[in-house]
Amino acid sequence: MALYVLIGHDGKQGLERRKRWREDHLRGLEPLAAARRIRHAGPLLDPAGQPVGSLILFEAPSLDDARSLAAADPYVMHGVFERYEVRETKVVFPR
Repeated sequence: MALYVLIGHDGKQGLERRKRWREDHLRGLEPLAAARRIRHAGPLLDPAGQPVGSLILFEAPSLDDARSLAAADPYVMHGVFERYEVRETKVVFPR
């Protein structure tokens, strides 16, 4: 399986919406985690330590599958992210 990254950038009400949808977001990632397809997942932080986005590094069969997974995430569906992107990537380090 290929490796993909979801980078989500929170909108103006991101913090409030995160609080509302966090449990659904985490629950939605559980199947990927159980299948050991998540390499990293966590918030992007501002200088004060507050979340301003998210980064999820995960395996998927194709870019279309990766985009479908991202589109179904509650943070995407409920406007936590003002914008997001899904890109294929590859590991260079660690070797």
